[in-house]
Amino acid sequence: MHYEAAQIIASDLFSRMVSLRRDLHQHPELSWQEYRTADQICRSLDQLGIRYQREFGGTTGIVAELPGEASDRCVALRADMDALPIIEETELPFKSTNQGVMHACGHDGHTSMLIGAATLLSQEPKLPANVRLIFQPAEETGKGAKAMIAAGGLENVAMIFGGHVDRHYPVGAIAVTDGAVNASSDRFRISITGKGGHAARPHETVDAVVVGSLMVMALQTIVSREVNPAHPSVVTVGRFEAGTAHDVIAGQARLEGSIRSQDQSVREALHRAIERIAKAIGQLHGTVVEVEITLGTPVVYNIPEYAALARSAAEMVVGRKGVVRMEIANMGGEDFGYYLEQIPGCYVRFGTAREGVEHYPAHSSKFDFDEESLAVGAAYYHAVAQLAGEQLASESLPQR
Repeated sequence: MHYEAAQIIASDLFSRMVSLRRDLHQHPELSWQEYRTADQICRSLDQLGIRYQREFGGTTGIVAELPGEASDRCVALRADMDALPIIEETELPFKSTNQGVMHACGHDGHTSMLIGAATLLSQEPKLPANVRLIFQPAEETGKGAKAMIAAGGLENVAMIFGGHVDRHYPVGAIAVTDGAVNASSDRFRISITGKGGHAARPHETVDAVVVGSLMVMALQTIVSREVNPAHPSVVTVGRFEAGTAHDVIAGQARLEGSIRSQDQSVREALHRAIERIAKAIGQLHGTVVEVEITLGTPVVYNIPEYAALARSAAEMVVGRKGVVRMEIANMGGEDFGYYLEQIPGCYVRFGTAREGVEHYPAHSSKFDFDEESLAVGAAYYHAVAQLAGEQLASESLPQR
């Protein structure tokens, strides 16, 4: 699919969006530190004459609102702002000047898309309903959305829409999918206390390394033998710490890992299984085991009625052929799920791949995306805000 930005938005607006994206990319900021990023967003909103509140809820977040005819409830559009602690290894002329920090997940693009949408919406003679723009910090920590919600970011909001750039789809494609589109993402920590001693006398010890190793292998059977294969899920041990020297049997060990699923009942079953297996192995080998599970971001779940609305908006922008479905489960986490726990909405993916160009995955030190997708995102948000506003004004959507 060949696609050019000039097909859907004015060239001068696209140029401004590209300039903003490149400026943000060159000056990335970590979660909760997006001060310069916020300055640039506010400068753009000032130029558009859009009212906003910065330092929303005591964070670096910004909430802006465009007035519409139905002012009692509104449609929200959300973009994330933060970068990652990664040393950039691209050859881009606008590569990061903040050593060790990089926009390696496209949040610079997401912010630029929302500013582009704000421009298009501000040019409308009238909007059917209020449109709230949420520029959210700290998505990478999984805590930014919760902070915006706690500060009242969803007050009077009836539905919310967001999206993410995605190298798995070509430029000009928008992936709109019913149901789960991102997994829940939880963490676990298992502490093992055995009895240390000399490597030459293992019979006098309880080796925490051996016990931990047994746990690593046993935990892999949870997904393969306890979870319905129709429900995507992951249990990964990402860290194993133990020992102080080559000739010392470790008396203590610690495992840390990630739990991901796309179904709440499976999520809860994974938690129970990890604790059951870890403690059973610990008891079998005479160790004391403590299991700590920390809840992270929830599943991002698109209710079909609202996905249908998003699909209609996407078709207005890229045509029916440009609207696709996610065919493979995305097990990545996304704190947009916190919004969808409170109100309905839809989360989509904006294609960024172009034939003949190598595309590195998100969170890679060489990550980049095709900037033509900025136009797609801006036009989509413009369209979905209007369609959703019309639906809201007529109250034709079922309430949750």
